[in-house]
Parts: sequence; C-alpha cells; structure tokens
Amino acid sequence: MAESFAHLYAILATLEVLRQYLEGQQATVLANQFLYYAPGVPSARVAPDVMVIFGVAPGGRDNFKTWEEGRVPSVIFEITSAGTQKKDQSDKKTLYALLGVQEYWLFDPRGEWIQEKLQGNRLESFTEEGEPVNRYLPIQDGISRPLGLRLQVEDDLIGFYRLDNGQKLLIPAELASELRSTAARLELEQQARMQAEQQAEQERLARMQAEQQAEQERLARIQAEQQAEQERLARIQAEQRAATLAERLRELGIDPEKL
Repeated sequence: MAESFAHLYAILATLEVLRQYLEGQQATVLANQFLYYAPGVPSARVAPDVMVIFGVAPGGRDNFKTWEEGRVPSVIFEITSAGTQKKDQSDKKTLYALLGVQEYWLFDPRGEWIQEKLQGNRLESFTEEGEPVNRYLPIQDGISRPLGLRLQVEDDLIGFYRLDNGQKLLIPAELASELRSTAARLELEQQARMQAEQQAEQERLARMQAEQQAEQERLARIQAEQQAEQERLARIQAEQRAATLAERLRELGIDPEKL
C-alpha cells in the first residue's frame, strides 16, 4: 500500500505512462499485484509497485506467476521512502537479482533517503571464485535499456523520454492538457479556414459582379455603336432619297433650290 498521496500518484502515473507506451506490444505493466516466483509455495511472492514484463500477452492480471507465463519482469520500480528503505535496498534488491530482473529502479518522491530521488540499477553478470554472480550496478546515464527510455526526476514524478526521438511520454494530466490545447488550436484553425473561405467567396462574388458589370457596359457600348450605325445609315438613306427627288424635279424643269 502506498504510504502517501505522493507515492500513490507516482505509482499510478508510472503505471499509466508505461501502459500507454507499450500499448500494442507483447508486454504488460502491473502495479501493486503479487508476483509469484516459486510454484507450490504461496508465500514466495512479492508485490512490486510497478513491474514491466515483456514477451507476454498484454492486459491486466490479478497476479503474475512466473512459471505459468514463462517470463520474469524486465524492469521493476519501487516508489520508496525512509520507511521502506531497508527492504527496498536489501531484501527486494537481492530477490530481484536472483529472479533475473534486468533493471531495478528506486524512486523517492520526497527525497527522504535518495538525495537525487531516482536511483537506477542494472543487473550485470560477473564471475567470482569461478562462480557466476549476478549483481546490480548503478545506472549512471538514466537510460533504461529494456524500455528504450531515458528517465529523469520531474518534481514528484519520474519523467520518461523516448530514446529514438526525445519525445516525452505524457502523464494523464498532461495528456488532458495537450488534448485541450489541441482542440483549441484546431478550433482556431477551423475558424481561420472558415473566415478565409468566406473572404474568398466574397472576393469571388465581387469578381463576378465586376465581370457582369463589365459585360453590361460592353453590351451597352455595342448597342450604342449599333444605334449610331443605324442613325448613320438612316441619314445616308435620307440624303440619297433627297438627291433622287431633286434630280427628278430638275428633269421636270423645276429647280429644287427655289422651292
């Protein structure tokens, strides 16, 4: 059971961040659930705060039995405190090394006994007096090799960053904030697009009106030119009729100028 809200929040945040990160992979992330490691011995169990197991079906479990799943956790996190320091540093550390847990991370959200709050340990193999020995050595660079993540302290939580692109894995609160920001940005972009479309439509209608006005003016000019041409032809016809009439009068001996 978590000792405080800070410890509980660190457990839940770590669980959810890693669960989302490993979604779609053959892996599971469990928190505060019994890890049974010896068949037929119900007391041979431990409940890590958070454990990551690869090579198994994804999803939750009521407990995890190593002999049934055929796997042991690759990474274990203990959210530690002064009250659990001795057990976390000795009993659990020894047990996890014997089980073959590749990495063992201790996070002290209140800095009660780990000054830097986060302490990583990687299992290394040695030979001592001709016998193979597995022992945890400190992780100096904050890199979790099984997870492919870089870990760092961020206030009362562990910050997780992808090694391939440096992207931070967001905790639920950060995801919610990101979603709100994204929704607001998309809304602004949609409004901007609508305004641009409305402006473009207004400009299109204005161009159409200008083109219609220009066409009307062109047709008016054509009509005026046709009217002027008709009047010119009418004048020519009138002049021709007058000339014909004058010629007939002269043939009759009448001077049209004296009429």
